[in-house]
Amino acid sequence: MNFRIGQGYDVHRLTEGRKLILGGVNVPFHMGLLGHSDADVLVHAIMDAICGAAGLGDIGRNFPDTDDKYKGISSLKLLEETCLRLAAGGWQIANIDATLIAQQPKIAAYIEEMGNNIAIALKLQPAQVNIKATTEEGLGFTGTGEGMAAQAICLICKG
Repeated sequence: MNFRIGQGYDVHRLTEGRKLILGGVNVPFHMGLLGHSDADVLVHAIMDAICGAAGLGDIGRNFPDTDDKYKGISSLKLLEETCLRLAAGGWQIANIDATLIAQQPKIAAYIEEMGNNIAIALKLQPAQVNIKATTEEGLGFTGTGEGMAAQAICLICKG
């Protein structure tokens, strides 16, 4: 078998007047993430990890924020398209491990649903998707509540 690993990272600024979408879940919060699509920072990091593992560049190259067809789009739809591009190269996902970095809101109650949404979009078993969250104890832009970040690692295999 042939294995490859990819790492993804994304960050978005928090702003008033937008829904907070994380892992395809509308999380109740007084602010949302600013971005061209729904700005789902968690899904974006996962997409970058998949693209990196498969040598597909990054999400900006695949789904540019200068293209109006992606304006306001659900990041889960972009994740599904990323999965199709991965499969076209003969690759399949073995597992994903992702971490959301945010001071607020607390998301423990939503992690299972996020993982399930991501697994469905990628046609995986829920056990193949691990989602975690952490704070930065008040430090940096995520700690002060200016934004959120996410990191992800994806292992893919062929053969």
